[in-house]
Amino acid sequence: MFYKLVSRFALFISAACAVFGEPVPFKTAIQLAIRNSSQMEIAVSDQDRAYAGYLEARNQFIPQVYFGSGIAGSFGFPLGAPSIFNVSSQSLLYNPAARDFAKAAKTDFRAAQYNKEERRSQVVLDAALTYTELDKLLSAVNLLQQQESAALRVEDIVNQRIQAGIESQVEGTRAKLNTARIRLKLAEVRTNIENLRIHLGALTGLPAGQIETIRESIPQLPAVSQDDDLVSRTVSSSPLYKSAMETANAKTLRASGEHKQLRPAIDLVGQYALFSKYNNYEEFYRKFTRNNGAFGVQIRVPFLNMGQSAHARQADAEAVRAQREIDTVKEQVSTETVKLQRSVAQLDAAKEVARLEYQLARADTETVTAHVEAGTATLRDQEQARLVENDRYSALLDATYDLEKGQMQLLRAIGEIENWALSSH
Repeated sequence: MFYKLVSRFALFISAACAVFGEPVPFKTAIQLAIRNSSQMEIAVSDQDRAYAGYLEARNQFIPQVYFGSGIAGSFGFPLGAPSIFNVSSQSLLYNPAARDFAKAAKTDFRAAQYNKEERRSQVVLDAALTYTELDKLLSAVNLLQQQESAALRVEDIVNQRIQAGIESQVEGTRAKLNTARIRLKLAEVRTNIENLRIHLGALTGLPAGQIETIRESIPQLPAVSQDDDLVSRTVSSSPLYKSAMETANAKTLRASGEHKQLRPAIDLVGQYALFSKYNNYEEFYRKFTRNNGAFGVQIRVPFLNMGQSAHARQADAEAVRAQREIDTVKEQVSTETVKLQRSVAQLDAAKEVARLEYQLARADTETVTAHVEAGTATLRDQEQARLVENDRYSALLDATYDLEKGQMQLLRAIGEIENWALSSH
C-alpha cells in the first residue's frame, strides 16, 4: 500500500512538472497514458459490465424478496386478497440451464479481462511509439536547422561566385532550390511534432504544447534473436488469443444452457400476507385468520417447445463458429509474430547500412575540410559535404526509429511491452 502511494505521488509530481514546462520522462508518459486513456476507460467499463452480468446470472439462486401492500375497501364478496402488507420470495432451486448461463457469464467476464489487457498493451505501445517518434523529430528539427544554415551559407558563396563571374545563374537557382527543400522538410517535421504532441497529450492528459521528451529516459530495447521460438511465447501470453478461447467457452456453455432449458426445473417460492378485518372476510369464510402464508416449490416440466429447440440449435452453431475463430486468432497472432521477428532483422540491417553511410559521409566532410585548409577545395565544397553528412544522419535517425518501432511491436506481440516500458534503468 505504501509503495502504491509513493508511486502515485511520484507520478503526480512528474505530471505537475510537465504542466509547468518540464520535460516528461518516458516512464511517466506511459503511466499517465494507462491511467488517462479513453481506451482504458472503455475497457474497464466493458469489464464491469461483464462482471455485473455474471452477478445477475449467479444471483438467481439467491432468494429475491419483495414487499408490497394491497389495502382496499370492499363490499359484498371480497374480490382478490387485499392485504395490509405482503412479502413474497422466489429463487431457483434446481435449474441446470441457469447454472450453465451463470458459468457462461463468468467466462465472459474473464474474456473481458483479457480484452482489457489487450487494450492496455495497445495503449502502452501507442504512447511508446508516439513518445519515441516525437523525440526523433525533435532531434530532426535541430538537424534541419543546421542544414538550413549550411544551405544559406552555400547560397551566399554561390552568389559571391556569380558576382565574380565564376558561376552561372543556374547554380544560384540550384542553391536556392536546395534551401527551399530543406525549409519544406522543416515545416513538415514541425507539423508532425505538433500532431504528435496533441496525440500524446490526449493519451496522458498533459498540455500538448508543453510536452518535451527526454531521450535518456527511454529504456534500451532488448536484442531480438532470429533463433528464438517467439510464436510459442505469443500464443501462451496473447490476451487476444485467451479472450477468443474464453469467448468460445462461454458460447459453448450458453449453448448447453439453451438445451437444458428443455429439462425440468424447480423454483423455491414463498409468500406471506397480513389481511385486514374490514373486507368482509369473516362473513363469507367459516374460519378467517389475518396471518396467511404459503411456502413450497414450483416444478416446471417443459413438454413441447419447438421455438426453444430451434434457439438451442442456433446457439450450437454460434459455439462451433467461436471454436473455429480460435484457430483463426491463433494463426493471426503467430503470423504477425513471425513477420515482426523477420522484419526486425531487416530493419537492423537497414540501420547498419544507414550508419555506415553516415560514417562515410562524415569522413568525406573531414577530407574536404582538410582540402579546404590546403587550398585545394572551396568553402562551397565543404558546405555541400556537410549537407550530405546531415542528410545521412537524418536517414540514420529514421532507420533507428523504424527498428525501434518494429522491436516495440514485437514486444507487444509476445506480451512484454509493458514490462519494458515501465522498467527502471
